[in-house]
Amino acid sequence: MTGIVAVSHSRALAEAAVALALEMVADAPPRIVIAAGTDDGRTGTDATRVADAIVEADDDGVVVIMDLGSAVLSAELALELLPHPVQTRLVAAPFVEGLLAAAVRAAGGAGLDEVAREATAALSAKSSQLDDSPGAGPTGADDAAHAPTTPEVAAPSPDGGEGDATRAQAVLINAAGLHARPAAQLAAAAARYDADTRISVRDGASVPAVSPTGLATLAARAGDTVTITARGPGAAAAVQALIALIESGFGEDEAAPAEPEPQTGRAHPDQTPRNGEVGSAAAEGRGVSPGRVLGTVARMPDPVPEPDPDARVAVGDRDAAVRRVWDASARVAAHLQARARDHEGPARDILAATEAMAADSAVLDRAAAAVRDEGVTPERAVWTVFSDIAAQLHALGGLQAERAGDVRDIRGRLVAALTGQATPGIPDLDHPFVLVATDLAPADTAELTTQRCLAIVTAEGGPTSHTAILARTLGIPAVVAFAGATGLLDGMTVLVDGSTGEVIVDPTPAQAATATTGPAGAADSADAAAKGPAVTADGSPVVLLANIGEPTEVPGAVASGASGVGLFRTEFAFLGRDEEPDVDEQAHVYGTVLAGFCGQKVIMRTLDAGSDKPLPFLTPNDEPNPALGVRGLRTALAHPEVLDGQLRAIAQAVHDAAAACSQPTDVGVMAPMIATADEAEAFAARARAAGIAQVGIMIETPAAALLAEELLIHVDFASIGTNDLAQYTLAADRTVGALADLNDPWQPAVLRLVQAAAQAGVRTGKPVGVCGEAAADPLLACVLVGMGVTSLSMTARMIPAVGAKLRAVTRAACERAAVASAAADSAAHARDAARAVLTASPA
Repeated sequence: MTGIVAVSHSRALAEAAVALALEMVADAPPRIVIAAGTDDGRTGTDATRVADAIVEADDDGVVVIMDLGSAVLSAELALELLPHPVQTRLVAAPFVEGLLAAAVRAAGGAGLDEVAREATAALSAKSSQLDDSPGAGPTGADDAAHAPTTPEVAAPSPDGGEGDATRAQAVLINAAGLHARPAAQLAAAAARYDADTRISVRDGASVPAVSPTGLATLAARAGDTVTITARGPGAAAAVQALIALIESGFGEDEAAPAEPEPQTGRAHPDQTPRNGEVGSAAAEGRGVSPGRVLGTVARMPDPVPEPDPDARVAVGDRDAAVRRVWDASARVAAHLQARARDHEGPARDILAATEAMAADSAVLDRAAAAVRDEGVTPERAVWTVFSDIAAQLHALGGLQAERAGDVRDIRGRLVAALTGQATPGIPDLDHPFVLVATDLAPADTAELTTQRCLAIVTAEGGPTSHTAILARTLGIPAVVAFAGATGLLDGMTVLVDGSTGEVIVDPTPAQAATATTGPAGAADSADAAAKGPAVTADGSPVVLLANIGEPTEVPGAVASGASGVGLFRTEFAFLGRDEEPDVDEQAHVYGTVLAGFCGQKVIMRTLDAGSDKPLPFLTPNDEPNPALGVRGLRTALAHPEVLDGQLRAIAQAVHDAAAACSQPTDVGVMAPMIATADEAEAFAARARAAGIAQVGIMIETPAAALLAEELLIHVDFASIGTNDLAQYTLAADRTVGALADLNDPWQPAVLRLVQAAAQAGVRTGKPVGVCGEAAADPLLACVLVGMGVTSLSMTARMIPAVGAKLRAVTRAACERAAVASAAADSAAHARDAARAVLTASPA
């Protein structure tokens, strides 16, 4: 079966897109491997990771689908890094739609080139980013040659034998018609039969039934008559199966949702949240970027109004009107391009993608044709064409529906340019604000900063929307899908919690005091709370540390107020290499980190190779289940020379740092993926033999959590990795988006294991910290402290928020919240229980 690799800047986006694609082929999915984001959870792409994913996905060739910008460059470079030749196609396919189409065709047994053509045919927006390099798939002008053909439906034959056609008709009864999921079901069903099966609607041209992209182009609606024509030995069976599927309604029983246009004006008073009312995350809002802030509301300006549909351009003026369409496109694209140059990372990529949409010649050709042939005004033509695309995306549902807002944003910008109106955008105010909108376009979100925007609240959107992704990247608290957003008016004071989804209007003084930042100087107190060891309201200390993946992150960690480093992922020195770095090179890298934290705590994790971090000189390439295979300490013990070299390099770096620092640095070294007391003892012996004074272990498996007291006999400290602990406790691969709800540190089973390990530390008198991103959730941080955790290590930008939250509660309240959470029966109930305790009695 053809394999697929999904390359994206965002791990969350890739997981959600792959989960959507796999829904379409649940019975027999192809192998889809994700190469997205960075090791430390940041946004970005990495050619080495892409190359490893290609090798992992290879069965009978690999199709690579990328999102944008540097993802394409990383994929191209990955081809040069492959350890052995792999039949690979890089396709200029849209990320979500291309994944869906490729997954369905691959599941149906299509060959490499067929899968590549199907993915490319989904859209051609990325063609210009790929050249005709060796190994690349169909690109550029070749796209048309590879798109699904649409010959007329063959005439029926009376006997239906081989070489003749079997023909039947059925009426679409499901409310949403032939949208993405039914199209995928039809394509998968057709692929099971030895027949050339084609489908047409309303007596129009036919498309191959095995092509989900071709089926989507039929735009078949509820009530349409579908004609199925098949030839070959399995023709009769194929037609019968497809007719039965259509007549079943594809198992759908919901009415099709209408496309929501941006809401304008003010909400009816009944829609306004009452004074002090908390919006439920489940019913009214969804927290997608953590933080709890206080601020005044600033609403996004009303969208550009719909142009007059009846206005017409005189015949003699139409050529000039067509030129206005292209001129407006050029001006909008140039403006976005200039803005992209002023940004870096995800913001630049998103602005560049928005620019490409504004200059999409295929779409603008349609608008120009309407002006030239029908006399439609340029602004009306642009409005109609982009509205049609937005409606199509919304009808697809899921992630595609979230892109409809991006298209409407471009529509508004072009219409504004054509009519001389102000360009839609974020309010230009002289003070920070809580931004409230129906939804935010990527071009707007990309320019937000924490100095300008305290928080975001939107009526629409989801956890994988641009709003959510950029908010998390920038560290701006955000709540999406909040039902009361239209009732939040300019100037209102609100408390927004991006973890829980709460939005409180006119909070009481006690509620306002729980904010970690705000317009009246609370941000300064948050910064102060982060400097040095944090303390609870009654003075109980909690050490706040930073997780870092490479030396360049040290300045940011220092600026955040971290007391040191709780997790330095030493893989940085090893990634992208065919052989291990020597001791001196490693020592230099480690020494750079130590120099940034002279006199403070720095905990280094030994090489965690394997699973989602394979290394060509260490990692087996034929493991059937790498997450349960040779990874972490298991890799090190299988290659003791590599572990010994790393331990000598760390010891050398510590020695050199001691000479350079006026105060001794508290350095600890811990091993990942410990499961038994024998492993802990073996690692401790090697580390101490190399001259390491403070030796620790990571608790990432249920076995280690349950045996924590026995393990701590052999070492000096432990650190709980909640990401892997959740994965192994719930038997849910954390790289699979469909299992994201299981990979939640609030799961009671995970909380109870954390509690067991922390209490083992209390009994033995040895520190037990948490270095998973669970520590970055201010609410959960309080629970962890209540369980007995002595230090919290997290992404640096969340240290001020966590420090401020801890200062607002007592240790006794944390302990009560810990007991309540661990006793819950679900992740949601655990979270609610903690919030109830800490809100009712923070002290």
